[in-house]
Formats: sequence, C-alpha cells, structure tokens
Amino acid sequence: MVASEQAVVTGKQLDTLCVNTIRTLAIDAVQKANSGHPGAPMGLAPVAYCLWQEFLRYDPEDPKWLNRDRFVLSNGHASMLLYAMLHLAGVREVSENGEVLKELAVPMEEIKRFRQLGSGTPGHPESHITTGVETTTGPLGQGVGNSLGMAIGSKWLAATFNRPGFAVFDYDIYALCSDGDLMEGMGGEAASLAGHLALANLCWIYDHNRVTLDGPAKWSFSEDVATRFVGYGWNVTRVADANDLEMLARAFEVFKHTSDRPTLIIVDSHIGYGSPHKQDTNAAHGEPLGEEEVRLVKKFYGWPEDAKFVVPEGVREHFQEGMGKRGGEARARWSKMFAEYSERYPELRQQIDLIERRQLPEGWDRNLPTFPADAKGMATRESSGKVLNAVAQKIPWMMGGSADLATSNKTTLKFDGVTDFEAGEYGGRNLHFGVREHVMGASVNGLAVSHIRAFGATFFNFSDYMRASIRLAALMEAPSIFIFTHDSIGLGEDGPTHQPIEQLASLRAMPNLIVLRPADANEVVESWKIIAPLEHQPVALVLTRQAVPTLDRSKYAAASGAAKGAYILADAPGGKPDVILMATGSEVSLCVEAGERLRGEGIHARVVSMPSWEIFEQQDEAYKQSVLPPSVTARVSVEMGSTFGWERYVGIKGRKIGMHRFGASAPIKDLLKFFGFTADAVVSEARKAIAEE
Repeated sequence: MVASEQAVVTGKQLDTLCVNTIRTLAIDAVQKANSGHPGAPMGLAPVAYCLWQEFLRYDPEDPKWLNRDRFVLSNGHASMLLYAMLHLAGVREVSENGEVLKELAVPMEEIKRFRQLGSGTPGHPESHITTGVETTTGPLGQGVGNSLGMAIGSKWLAATFNRPGFAVFDYDIYALCSDGDLMEGMGGEAASLAGHLALANLCWIYDHNRVTLDGPAKWSFSEDVATRFVGYGWNVTRVADANDLEMLARAFEVFKHTSDRPTLIIVDSHIGYGSPHKQDTNAAHGEPLGEEEVRLVKKFYGWPEDAKFVVPEGVREHFQEGMGKRGGEARARWSKMFAEYSERYPELRQQIDLIERRQLPEGWDRNLPTFPADAKGMATRESSGKVLNAVAQKIPWMMGGSADLATSNKTTLKFDGVTDFEAGEYGGRNLHFGVREHVMGASVNGLAVSHIRAFGATFFNFSDYMRASIRLAALMEAPSIFIFTHDSIGLGEDGPTHQPIEQLASLRAMPNLIVLRPADANEVVESWKIIAPLEHQPVALVLTRQAVPTLDRSKYAAASGAAKGAYILADAPGGKPDVILMATGSEVSLCVEAGERLRGEGIHARVVSMPSWEIFEQQDEAYKQSVLPPSVTARVSVEMGSTFGWERYVGIKGRKIGMHRFGASAPIKDLLKFFGFTADAVVSEARKAIAEE
C-alpha cells in the first residue's frame, strides 16, 4: 500500500499508515532543519501511537482539561515525536489567558519550522512555548523527575478533593524515557522514591534501543534494568518489539490494572527505520539522514520518495475517531460529574478554580507574624519556618519538604490537620524526599506545573545538586519555591564542604529566577509576601543558620521596603550620605552597626538592605537612583560570598567585602573575624572609599 493512493485502508493497514506518518513527519522536519534526532521518533512512533490512540485520556479539544492524563517526553531530543503527535491528534492552541482557540497548537507550518528562531517547535520541548507540552525536557533525567512530582500531585489532588462518587482527579502520568534517563542519577532517585511511595498512577516507558550518542550503549551501560526496578518496588513488563502494537496495548493494560506500585514498560526498539532488521547510523547518532537516505527510508515505508510533510487521507480522521472521540467522551462525562460536584461541594470547587488559575485565597496574607526588635534575634531559617506555617495554613494547596533536612531547614508544616505524604496516605502535605536533592528539585517543578504551590529545601551549598532543576524552572516559567538554609560561612564548624561561596553569584546570573536573602525576621515576612503570589517565576529563598538581630523598625525603615528589592534602611541627615553601605542577609546588621559608628565620627552613612537584586532591577530608574544616587561614589558592599557582580552597585571606586577563597572549619566568631566580617572592617573600608572619592 503506497501512502499516496486514495484507496480506503482499515485496521492494521491504517495503524501502519499512521505510524509511518509520524515517522516521516519527523524525518522531513529534521532534514529540512538540517538538525535534530530522527532515530528516536522513528523507532518510538508505534509506542506513541498506541498510547495516544488507545490509552491516553486526553481531549485534543481541551488540552487544559483538569483530569487529563499527562504525557512527558523525558528523552526530549525526540521532540519531533511529540510535535507530530500534537499535530495529528489535532490538539488546540491555548492562549495566554487560558482560552482554547480554534487554531492547532502545532500546525504544519510549525513542523516545517522545526528548530528555527521563534517557532513553536524548538529543538527540545518547552512547555511555556507549545500547548500540549506538559513540562520542559531535554537534559536527561529531568523529565522522569518531573513525572514523579506530577504523580505526587495527582495523588494529592485525588486524596484532597475527591468524594464518594466524584473522582474529580484520577489522572495518570506516562513518561517516555531513554537509556540516558536511566543512567543519570536523577532517574535512580526518581524511581527509588516513586517505588517507596507506591505511585501506581506513574508509568515509565523505557526505550531500550541499545544506543547512546557516543555509540552502542554496551560501551557504558550493561546493568539489568528490570531487576533494578523490581528492587525499587516497581511492576516491570517487557515488549520485545516496539512495532508490536498488540503487545504494547497489553503492556499498557497491565499498567492500568496495577494498583499498588508504579510500572516500567521496557520496550525493545531499533533506532532507524522501525524495522528490527535495520538500523540507521546517522539516526542513531542524532543527525539528519541525508536526502538519499531519506528516499530509501520512505521507499521502505511505501511512501512517495520525493514528497515531503505528507499526511495521507484518513490519518487525521483516524485520530479523531480514536483519541479525539474517546477523550471528548471522557471529558464530557467528567464535566457532567464535575458540575454536580460543584453544586454539592462549592467550597472545594472554589479551591480547585483558584489552583487552576494560580490564584491565592482571599486574606492569605492576613495575620502573618510580626517580630519585635531583638538584639539577639533569631536565625532567618527559624523565622521563615514560622512564616511558612502561617502562609501554608491559608493556602491549603501549599506542600513540600526537604532533602532529609526538614528539622534543620525548618520546613515541616506543623499546624492542626497536616500530615505526611506517604504510600497509601496521599493527603499529607509534608513530603520526605530523603537524601535526593536532584529529584527533589525536579519533583517540585512537576508539582508546580500541576499548579500546586510546592517548595523543596536543603542547605544552600547543595543547591549545586539542584541547579539543572532550578534552571529549568526559570526557563519554563514555573513558580517553584526553593528554600536554602545555612547560607554562608556563618554555619561554622561544618567547614568549606558545606559553606556556600559562589552560589549567590551563580544563581543571580540565572534569568527569570528571583533570589531573596532577607536581613532579619521581618524581611523574611516580606519575602514570603513576594513569594506566595508568584505565577511565572521560581524563587530561591536564602536563609541563615545563625541568629541575626531583629532590627528596631521604629528606628529604621519598615521592612516593607523589601518589596522593591532594595531600600534605604538608615539614612544620612537630609538624605545626603558621604558613603553608602549595602548588604544582604546577615551582613546588613554589620552595616547598621558600622553606620552608627561612622555617624558618631561625623561621617554621614546610608545603609541599604538589598534582599533581591532581581526585584531591585525591575524598579524604575528614579527609584534606583534614589536609593543609590550616582553622585555618591563612596560605596561598600558586604556579603559572605563571592564578590562577583557587586561592581554593578559599588562602581569602580567602591569597596567590596566578601569571600575570595573557600571557607574554613571553626566556630562562627573565629570565622567572622578571620575573614573580615566585622563592624570594624566595614568602618575601615568605608573610610577608604571616602578617601578615594
């Protein structure tokens, strides 16, 4: 059967026609772009076809349906597989305000613009660009990590909102993954925790194609994956040939009938033509096939050899009759049920609406704690724990946890009615990630794209383990909350392995990430007022282990100034300073003390607290210059981290007190004196800055 013929095809012939349409769209898009990976879409086309056409509960007419199944392409280099599916299934575009449009999310024009500037079909799937992409993937391991968070989210939503006879949430998560996903440590962390939590709504489909980018997988990967996953507590099944649609369907049925554990489906595929007897070298190594090879492949498929971007008659209609009809009917049944649910449980319906719109309950910020002036003060991790509990009480869909450091991070939710999220007890809001920082970050992202207000916490130094997840949160505009404590050499005796030096500077370099380092307990309150309403930006909240003074706000400016990122905490007479002292976090109190001493010497000092550079940079020039007037060039910055970046604010004549080496193991008082974080040092640098004006 040649694809260009107008004869009616049915049954297995039509299945084959659809599979080969997916393959050839991927081949043509990669060839036209002269860039990309055709092999994985070619080999996995039957897997995606079987899943979407027969099992994925998804209505292309409403891609934001609350109870849709989620499909995650963890091996994001196979992006054309997903774009082809979105196109052929007829998934509709959703506008920025959430309106479902008539236009396709991935029209043919966008497939022809694969990997081109400004297209909706970038080289790896991006959720904020392309409707139907549930999460941004590409760096291997991240997608399966996200799928864990999505599965947790689905279970939590079901436990929280479902009522007898009303299964508002019972959606499943399917993640297609590669050898690389399972080689990455992230894959092991995610699988381990998913098995521990018995997440039966999670299905990974492992593309066992025996090939990596370097060459044969046997060069670097020879473990028994099935046995490993059985050890993790997963149900494991296998499909010996990716082209066997009947066996694929049987494997998906096994998943649907497994209720006590996640499922791994190992699919033996062959990168290239989709034949178990042929494999293409270029496809295996992530390169376009080349025009001659393209013609040979199309001939093998019975395709017109010189035609490009062909969708034969009957293919789109077949998807409409299969996935489209099935998904539409499922959504219609759900919508009818949800209407009745809404009448019976209006308060729960209201909460669901707020979650979906990323809005907060009215009055969520009422009765937040305030902290009286206290020279001894408290650690900002302590005050943050108090504020977090107050905020989470008012936002019932806020949940999260720590990488085995909840007691130290002060991130345990402790108010009445709150419990732990555990296997079989999925209504809890305290998550225990264990020593798994990598997957904690990815899971928080998975929860965030599920519209749950999620946080994850660890020591600031270990943000390095989470960097890929933080970066992807920023890239896909997910409002993930990352809480980091033990933020400096101030943690003391644990020494340089635990003392962050370069982390502040590196996170500030990341676009679309807000970094907040509050100076005292009341700035912590203001920080949470910034964090909670965020809809499209992740945040890193950076907190101290050691106590810091709670400033007397009757003497110094109100902490509400933190809302602008930086503000004048203490000013010179008439607002005309001789020198500006600026700092973040615990070092602000050093500047306050130094400023008082300088004023005693007749030197007019302004003290500026700068909890967030990113928010300060969003202010207009008039405000920024009111805080840091260009006429005052005598400036000193103080921060227990790398000084990299501070030249933006102190200028070429300014002085920078910071870290120029790794820390040391010693009591905090000895460390502060040794590294020059004292009021005496700030006063000395201020004098030098004035002298050099």
